[in-house]
Amino acid sequence: MQVVNAPRMELHLGPLRGPVEQAFARAEEAGLMRRIWARDHRVWKPAPTEISDRLGWLDVAERMEREIEPLERFAAELRAAGYRDVLLLGMGGSSLAPEVLARTFDRQPGGLRLAVLDSTDPRAVAARTAPLDLRATLFLVATKSGGTVETLSLFKYCYNLVAAELGRAAAGERFAAITDPGSGLADLAAQYRFRATFLGDPAIGGRYSALSVFGLLPAALLRLDLRSLLRRARQAAAAAGPDRSPRAGGNAAARLGIVLGTAAAAGRDKLTLLCGDELASFGDWVEQLIAESTGKEGLGILPVVGEPPAAPDEYGADRLFVWLRRGADQAAAAAAERLRAAGQPLVILQLDDPYEVAGQFFVWELATAVAGALLGINPFDQPDVEAAKAQARRMVAAYHAAGSLPVEEPALRGPGLALYGEVTGSTPAQALAGFAAAAPAGGYLALQAYLPPTPATDAALQALRRALRARTGLAATSGYGPRFLHSTGQLHKGDAGRGRCLQIVAASAPDLPIPDRAGEPAAALSFDVLKQAQALGDRQALAAGGRAVLAVQVTGDPAAAIGRLAEGLMPDREAG
Repeated sequence: MQVVNAPRMELHLGPLRGPVEQAFARAEEAGLMRRIWARDHRVWKPAPTEISDRLGWLDVAERMEREIEPLERFAAELRAAGYRDVLLLGMGGSSLAPEVLARTFDRQPGGLRLAVLDSTDPRAVAARTAPLDLRATLFLVATKSGGTVETLSLFKYCYNLVAAELGRAAAGERFAAITDPGSGLADLAAQYRFRATFLGDPAIGGRYSALSVFGLLPAALLRLDLRSLLRRARQAAAAAGPDRSPRAGGNAAARLGIVLGTAAAAGRDKLTLLCGDELASFGDWVEQLIAESTGKEGLGILPVVGEPPAAPDEYGADRLFVWLRRGADQAAAAAAERLRAAGQPLVILQLDDPYEVAGQFFVWELATAVAGALLGINPFDQPDVEAAKAQARRMVAAYHAAGSLPVEEPALRGPGLALYGEVTGSTPAQALAGFAAAAPAGGYLALQAYLPPTPATDAALQALRRALRARTGLAATSGYGPRFLHSTGQLHKGDAGRGRCLQIVAASAPDLPIPDRAGEPAAALSFDVLKQAQALGDRQALAAGGRAVLAVQVTGDPAAAIGRLAEGLMPDREAG
């Protein structure tokens, strides 16, 4: 089997070798890279709407060189003032790249500890905020639009925490904002006298913002070497320049994008990322970028991230594997070799040190744009995201009007579980087995967990993914809500509709109030009600789009309930 080598990249194409090589030639003949760098919107669509004004990421690494000193000065100011922690409040593109940097790099001398809060589950909110020393913590509020409901809810809650302990006069200086010019958050930051406001580039969409101030300010607070990060990104951009041929082997970004698009067109639309523990958060970032960029117009590439490992014969013929290799992981190397030997197409991307994640940010952004061109979609819009938001707003309005969310009679009950939707069988495990078995060829299963993210719940969801794959042969993804709404939510509603969504929701107690206004005690809504409203709204949006949804309301321990479902799916356990 031929191996095509490129800098830090290997392609083991298997059955895709011929189609991919033909696609390389077509891309070169069409001048694809030259047209992308010339910002020719016709690469993707005849009209420039939400394309021409979304290409600032192409040269952001070069432009951000001029912003290094202000970012470093701000970080030094915080260190001098005795700050030790940063809690970033954000969702999706505003939070995932900072999370990659915080988890990929070792703690730097003098760097602040950075954590991300991107959940509206009250237990998750309490777990992140309760241990903080509010006198030594900066709350970094990040949203490009300035109107993200989860982010603003978290801001109001955290502001009241700080004001209650330190007083309103001192509260504002413990907040900073990253947002786009003229946004509602920019106005709030001025009103509440934030310590600083950093403005992003409106010509860059959220999921393409990793190398902008949305990623680099957190990097500065971590005390990473911003010049090294940007140098790696610029090197990746230069290697993918307008004159670098994808056919010749040096243009890793273009080659990756052509492989992604060609594989998806050939039915291998399940992009399975093998990242290892040290790069797991990078897989989460790629998941959002790929899913939200390609899952539309009845098309889409489904990222499968953090999947429990399996033997090659347990995977279907709808897979493309990408291994992000760092270090000498012998077990991962052996697993990759087994996949290659079995004929599964495999891409290997080599990272020699942590700073290469900056280059990979650019590689994947450009690859996603290239894949979008091959699929004939606009990779920069998100046309189906608003549907779930609108339904959630209706649920919140219903709560305000009636004092409670709409109540529905379950189709089936079990120990600690209530199921909603079309149900077959007499037990929850039988109902789930029937639901999964009805997935069409080339389908997938999406676990949507509106639960507090804990290690026990992580393990239970992994066990359920493993059981569903063993039973059906299908890829099973997993995401916590509402975080996944800003990541894979677009794809669930905009792709070909072959996915089946298992929504798992648990009420959380004790609940936490969301202040109506920062600094004031009145609270007409709580975090758990918001979470429940978002789950109901997304379920309605999925159903309205013809997507299959089975909802499970959990009482008691979520991990135990999910574990029982997983056990019931195993052979000879259907009656469990």
